[in-house]
This record gives sequence, C-alpha cells and structure tokens, in this order.
Amino acid sequence: MLTPKMKLRIKSALSAEKPTLHIGKEGATAEVVAEVKKQLKAREMIKVKILKTALHEEKAKEAKNIAATVAEQSEAELVDLRGHTFMLYKKNKKR
Repeated sequence: MLTPKMKLRIKSALSAEKPTLHIGKEGATAEVVAEVKKQLKAREMIKVKILKTALHEEKAKEAKNIAATVAEQSEAELVDLRGHTFMLYKKNKKR
C-alpha cells in the first residue's frame, strides 16, 4: 500500500518524463501486460499512455478500466490517472 507521500514522490519523479509504453487499439493484451511487468522490474515505476484508438465512446470510464486492468494483471499499484496517462508502481524484491 502506498502512502500519500510515496504517491507524491512518484508523481513528481515521473511528471517530466514521457510515457515509456503506449497502449493501442488492441487494448490491455497479454503482450502489453508482459511489457509492463518487464519495465516495472527494471524501473519500479512507469508512465503509460492510452492512445485514442484504444478508447471507445465513454472515454473517461474506459481509460479508468484499462488502467485498473493493467495494474491488476501486472500486480502493480495504480498511482495516478490523468486523462489518458497513468502511472504504475511496483516495489522490487531486491531493494
């Protein structure tokens, strides 16, 4: 569980960075989740962008659902969701 201070630290660390992963029209596929896991293992925190082609009519709800699905399947915590961009965090076991 992330504390508010930890969330703030992660948000500030990732705010200036560009997204490292883009989710396209296929949505949250197994390949996307595998790539998220790989990047989280290397970096602990990542920024992901959902492209407009992945969204349908109800964009706000759809983006929230995609972010929640990716976070759940990659066993990471959803730090923040703003528009079509979200941040994930997963603590490395080594550290």
